[in-house]
Amino acid sequence: QVQLVESGGGLVQAGGSLRLACAASGRTFSSNAMGWFRRAPGKEREFVAAISWSGGSSTYADSVKGRFTISRDNAKNTVYLQMNSLKPEDTADYYCAGSRSYSGSGFRTERDYDYWGQGTQVTVSS
Repeated sequence: QVQLVESGGGLVQAGGSLRLACAASGRTFSSNAMGWFRRAPGKEREFVAAISWSGGSSTYADSVKGRFTISRDNAKNTVYLQMNSLKPEDTADYYCAGSRSYSGSGFRTERDYDYWGQGTQVTVSS
């Protein structure tokens, strides 16, 4: 059974930082794309960032570009999201996603991913 488990969420003041982690089990994702999405209260889930199988390529939503960094450690089967200069509008549940077959960083929609975590909550206070 494939599981993606997110951790690292919490409450932080505006301007602060958090590092989210997503640990995968049940299969290796070392050859596959991984991504992060988020759902703010009352809104649909949206793309945040994606990373290729090697970590050599990444893609970001315009709203987080320059503030967030996605990375991965294939030896640990884990993907990370470093979030700096956080804003109240970053408040959301953050979800990790994994692709079954794609290895690049170009997947930006939910239907491109096959596996999902349960999410971790991030709250940014003003």
